[in-house]
Amino acid sequence: MISYDCDSLYAHLGSVIKQKKTMTGPDKNTLFPLEHHKKLCFLKNLIDDPKIKVGDYTYYDDLEDVQNFKKNVKYHFDFTEDQLIIGKFCMIASDVSFIMNGANHLTDAITSYPFAIFGNGWEQAMENKSYPTKGDTIIGNDVWIGHNATIMGGVKIGDGAIIAANSAIVKDVASYSVMGGNPASLIRKRFSKENIEQLLKLQWWNWDIKKITRNVSALTGNDLSAIR
Repeated sequence: MISYDCDSLYAHLGSVIKQKKTMTGPDKNTLFPLEHHKKLCFLKNLIDDPKIKVGDYTYYDDLEDVQNFKKNVKYHFDFTEDQLIIGKFCMIASDVSFIMNGANHLTDAITSYPFAIFGNGWEQAMENKSYPTKGDTIIGNDVWIGHNATIMGGVKIGDGAIIAANSAIVKDVASYSVMGGNPASLIRKRFSKENIEQLLKLQWWNWDIKKITRNVSALTGNDLSAIR
């Protein structure tokens, strides 16, 4: 008859379970991926607005409360049609604001005052007119947006871009660009043109999570040939 040391067996099983969990990465469907830390969330699991779409593993880190993210998507009214679309594996810091198209006023008229919203006869102000819009605000994959940055409505930020803290993004940002300032301007490209083209073809964020897990060491390095 074979006897077992229960304590050793349980310890072994615990080790196997922990290893399996580690090798598959965190659960993308959990709100708080860091145990005992409620100020960083996988954003997709927080959002309940159909006009905001967020990819897997994108996180929002707030100094106070992750619910602040909803308040920081500003002027996103029900009657506007624009969407906020954020890709996978993005990193969004505290106090990042998205100024949606509902904030827009007329700029080529005698006055930019929004008479129509007050009614009582002023609604005629916008007959046969419409407020300007720049379309959806689109954030690519693997984008890092620093503390207190502001993203204006209709802006498109390419994959792999970095937005410095306190920056105001008022126009489109090319992939793998580092932007900073108010209004933001290009600080530098993260990689050579050839490497950027290779990375955009690679699209690592669309890999199976097991392949990403196998390559986490390579992905945090700078040798493209090390990726398997």
